Amino acid sequence: MRILMIIDGLPGGGAEKVVLTLAEHFIRQGDSVTLFSLRDICQYPLPGGLHYQVIADKCRAPWRKLTELKRRARHLDQAIAEAEQSVRFNLVLSHLHKTDRIVAHSKKLAQHNLWFCLHGVFSKSYLGHRTGFSRWLKQQKVKRVYQHRNIICVSDSVGRDLVSEFSVTPARLETIYNPFDIEAIRKSADESCELAGTDYLIHVGRFHQTKRHDRLLEAYAKSGLQSPLVLLGQGKPEQEAQLRQLAVRLDISDRVIFKGFQLNPLPWIRHAKLLVLSSDSEGFGNVLVEALLLDTPVVSTRCPGGPAEILTGELARGLCEMNADALAYAIRDIYLSPPVIDQVLLQQRYNVENICDQYRRQARL
Repeated sequence: MRILMIIDGLPGGGAEKVVLTLAEHFIRQGDSVTLFSLRDICQYPLPGGLHYQVIADKCRAPWRKLTELKRRARHLDQAIAEAEQSVRFNLVLSHLHKTDRIVAHSKKLAQHNLWFCLHGVFSKSYLGHRTGFSRWLKQQKVKRVYQHRNIICVSDSVGRDLVSEFSVTPARLETIYNPFDIEAIRKSADESCELAGTDYLIHVGRFHQTKRHDRLLEAYAKSGLQSPLVLLGQGKPEQEAQLRQLAVRLDISDRVIFKGFQLNPLPWIRHAKLLVLSSDSEGFGNVLVEALLLDTPVVSTRCPGGPAEILTGELARGLCEMNADALAYAIRDIYLSPPVIDQVLLQQRYNVENICDQYRRQARL
């Protein structure tokens, strides 16, 4: 099978990592994979055998923003025509909203088996605090991209949000969870960790308002636990300064450890007593699955997105409402009495080979 994947670029990010994981395993399973990047940025190693091409926009005209989508769609069409001189693509996957806006204008893809892959809760990302006409206008712009299109969402919640908040009626709507190379994850987690053998809690995520580190610190303080809280992530210097000041005000600064960005966070996750997610929204919640695969219990806010779909059965004890008191209770409860983690179920739900099969099935329908 020939698969074309299109993405806005490959900076460090969760969606970008998902795309490359899929590409690598499609190739391993014998598929031919082409990846078009619409920006010349790549911070990940590319898998062997990938047909990778950058289709960057070089227009510098003053009016470039007004003509950007149709102009870039023409460039994309030219690349597709060249790539399909001998064999047509069986499956086309567009990733991320900026990409989707360009792909929606493509004439070459109008008759292809094209799917738009949504990685986040759009109402949180694009509506935010918009009200009145501004909110309505944004809803209409998003709706124009996805109306009557084939949509793949990384969680049921992402799909429900698109339909309810933007009045989109998809041609088809499918949920396919993010893929995980379980063997590679466990191998990477075997690397050294300076806190191995000690008890600590961990949060992994950039310093961004959506991640709600303020809620995390307040909940940790209220939990009464004395084991340190390790923060893996970074952001603007002023964001970290604000969090450090908050830790001082909460009288927990001696127990909150800022470790910055870690190229491989998996050993830190593996040796933690508990991983905590305190977000206002998560498209899926990759770090929750990674922790569970490493037998690390997790706690998460019941935020819009994937956490409630990941934490099912006994694991649902780790879900809580989006406030510091509820998060504090859940942290203490799971820390003192962790649930049993069903590795067989995780393997069935998230193994990359199974996920690739679900994508491949869309080409056969």
